[in-house]
Amino acid sequence: MKEKSIYALGFFDGVHLGHQALLRECRRLARELNRKPCAITFQQHPMAAFVADPPKLISTVADRENLLRRYGMEEILCLPVTKDVMSTNWQDFLLGLIEKGASGFVCGDDFRFGSRGEGNAEKLQAFCAERGFPCVIVPEQLVDGKRISSTHIRTLLEQGDMATAVKFLGHPYVLTGTVQKGASLGRTLGTPTANLAFSDAQVVPKFGVYACKISTDLGEFLAVTNVGTRPTVQGQGITVEPWILDFDGDLYGKTVELSFYRFLRPEQKFDSLEALRAEIRKNAAQTRDFFAKT
Repeated sequence: MKEKSIYALGFFDGVHLGHQALLRECRRLARELNRKPCAITFQQHPMAAFVADPPKLISTVADRENLLRRYGMEEILCLPVTKDVMSTNWQDFLLGLIEKGASGFVCGDDFRFGSRGEGNAEKLQAFCAERGFPCVIVPEQLVDGKRISSTHIRTLLEQGDMATAVKFLGHPYVLTGTVQKGASLGRTLGTPTANLAFSDAQVVPKFGVYACKISTDLGEFLAVTNVGTRPTVQGQGITVEPWILDFDGDLYGKTVELSFYRFLRPEQKFDSLEALRAEIRKNAAQTRDFFAKT
């Protein structure tokens, strides 16, 4: 017999403050009923089954699952995004979760699910009432009077407003990736970088330099990170290049977690490598000062 669970329903892109309110209710209900808190998510944006260019994502599947676990979800069901799955009748969708052990549900007041989004919070409540299942509907969550949404946070990231994005997320914007070999220009400048990449499905923050922290298998460090195309050296393609402060080690091929906290300046083309080096060191001082104050 499957272990009984309370399921948090949503996509949870970014796992922002609104999602966290929902996850808290899921944990509370699971604790009260001695059940396991679980969440569903999807491998891609749900629109990917129907449109060629779905919205970009704040978080990869791996980052989303890590955050969901960080906020107390003991099990995560990651569903594929296919026309068959996304066209499932809303009742059949819930019955499928019940077969997996679901015995109660939590969702946001605006959550839609099932074929054509015909399932909603009101129908979920009625479905649960018929079966004697607990059900919690979480009302909208606001920051500074504005509804928290993944759509709004994506816009903030694209505008480079990382400070406000972090405020709505309730945690730093996170990028996890494997360190790749680059052109080693940073090493010649005395500012060696660990090169990462965005997936095609991810939203890319505004090109520029950010104050970050980076978690490695050797510990956590401050980092000055450039996102962009490196115009001073005629770079090609979008790169993510954190210079890890006070670090001396080899991270090639290793997985790191880069957390963005503050936008420092737009990406720009410098007249010389010396001018670029001086600006990077200035940004390092700004990064140290930011984290010393916060």
